[in-house]
Amino acid sequence: MRVSDTAGYIQGSLFEEDYLIRRLGTLVHSPDVALTELVANAWDAGASVVDISIPDSHGDKIIIKDDGVGLTLKEFYSRWMKLGYNRVKYQGEKVCFPKGVNGSRLAYGRNGIGRHGLLCFNDNYVVITISDGMKSTFKISTQSESQPFVLVEESTEDCSGYGTQLEVEVTRNLPDPDRILEVISARFLHDPRFKVIINGDSIQLEQHSGLIDETILEVNENIAIRLLFIDTQKAARSSLYQGIAFWQGGRLVGEPSWMLGNNYVIDRRTRFAKRYTFVAITDDLKEYVKEDWTGFVSSSSMDDVYEKLSDYVIGAIGKMAKDHISETRAYIHEQHKAKYKELSALGKYEVDEVIDHVVETHPTANTDTIGIAVEAVINLENTRSGKALLQKLSHFSETDIDELNRLLDQWTIKDALCVLDEIDRRLSIIEAIDKLSRDADIEELKVLHPLVTEARWLFGPEYDSSAYISNSQLRTAARKIFGINQNENVFLNPKKRPDLIFVKKLNSTISFTCTEEFDSESDLVRVGRILIIELKKGGSSITRSNRNQAADYVEDFVGCKELTGNPRIFAYVVGETISDKIVGKHKIGDEDEGHLFVTTYGQLVDTARRRLFNLKDQLTERYEDVNGIDLADRTRQLTMNLDM
Repeated sequence: MRVSDTAGYIQGSLFEEDYLIRRLGTLVHSPDVALTELVANAWDAGASVVDISIPDSHGDKIIIKDDGVGLTLKEFYSRWMKLGYNRVKYQGEKVCFPKGVNGSRLAYGRNGIGRHGLLCFNDNYVVITISDGMKSTFKISTQSESQPFVLVEESTEDCSGYGTQLEVEVTRNLPDPDRILEVISARFLHDPRFKVIINGDSIQLEQHSGLIDETILEVNENIAIRLLFIDTQKAARSSLYQGIAFWQGGRLVGEPSWMLGNNYVIDRRTRFAKRYTFVAITDDLKEYVKEDWTGFVSSSSMDDVYEKLSDYVIGAIGKMAKDHISETRAYIHEQHKAKYKELSALGKYEVDEVIDHVVETHPTANTDTIGIAVEAVINLENTRSGKALLQKLSHFSETDIDELNRLLDQWTIKDALCVLDEIDRRLSIIEAIDKLSRDADIEELKVLHPLVTEARWLFGPEYDSSAYISNSQLRTAARKIFGINQNENVFLNPKKRPDLIFVKKLNSTISFTCTEEFDSESDLVRVGRILIIELKKGGSSITRSNRNQAADYVEDFVGCKELTGNPRIFAYVVGETISDKIVGKHKIGDEDEGHLFVTTYGQLVDTARRRLFNLKDQLTERYEDVNGIDLADRTRQLTMNLDM
């Protein structure tokens, strides 16, 4: 057995000569991508000028020069020669500039593969770099079995200045200089202090092939902005810097972004945000620039600038979105092609209609959001139901969509509907009582009193319980107190509703219900609390004699021998108004077993609204144009649904 004395292992990995070529994909097969990444390296080195020479034929050299910080011998070993170098980890996200150069940039580099772009043209290349008073020359090759790439030659000499020069003899993938100039300028056009020259030419912003529109925005008499709208689609990769770039006096302020002030103009995740750039050129914002040029100070003038720019950008992007509906449709089809193919011709047509409508009404919506909507539409189309829902969704605002998304994040549909139906039921009850209580023609027995008894929670939270039931003892007591013959069928007792009776001599309707509880000594059921509600007709006034008559009945309940357990009785007499000078509450019995309250429908409605946290005030339009009878019908339907 052979053991290495120096390395500590028997055999290292072996690499084919084209290992990196096969691993790096488009970087080493597309001249556009390769040269763009090499220019990005110059950007990350703090360069102001990158000069690229591209030959006319194979066998000649591509030369790339920049005036960035360069690399020391040690830095070259630790950075350039490290496979998968993590730039953010070792250097951070910010760019370092040569001495004497002030600036602020975010670096493009993340995983250190951009430098391998030279392998697009040859398996060997040369790096000449100047830093810290020394010029170092390195020759790199992939012609090694033991390493993916190796340093085959190096030399150093004293030299002043900064910068890096890359040289590679073109044996494959000869670039087109005009194409490269368009691609590179599209990616780096946002910063006026970064210039790329190819074979002696550079593209001015106004000459860029991606320029869509140019306009002058007059913010006020002191501020004018020249705004250029540019399509950066030809960039080799998505830029870090798409958005709105401000040039004040020929210098970039901050970093391009879709945020103006504290608000995003458009969602930066949309494909439009990743494709277009706006450059705002002016000499009028100097006094608003922060000292470090990282942005603008807050001021009313800048708010005006942001508002003017925002209006223009939203309009421009919206027009582009409408002009490119077919592209959006094709993209969404591709994302959902399996489900889309299964739809009928009519289903496909309707899905496309939804896509078109969303793009037209919300042109800056990102494709993920549109895709979610389309997936929902496809599911609905598959069931051939939910058309009414689709119509509602199509009229949703962006805020509505966000709130619906938040609702669905926190609730299941079933739970949300359960809660909303109960709230709707209670609000419908309140509004129905409010609208019907003033109408003398309304039958309180069949309409008004069922509403009030369904809303017994408004008399106190303790009454909002299924424990309040009809009770045989209570019925027997009521027959005796109100003089009801055993054969008279005057009780109305639908499932889960308190007993209702109409008392002719009182000219009113009375409901009564109670709680049952087990006696701690006998273990037999006894009556706990009794709730009695006496309603006068709509539009009626409660008189003193009405009050006294009700007090007599409460006193009769207190002394009734048919009721076991000495229950406490709470009685309410309700009318439209209260006449004379009637005291609103009375205690009846030696130990305050009975309590009588005189009140109005209006007070019940106000109390109910407060108990529902004044939700009605926030939903004014929902019940405004619905008449009282329809609300009562809605209440009955909702109650039936909840009881099922």
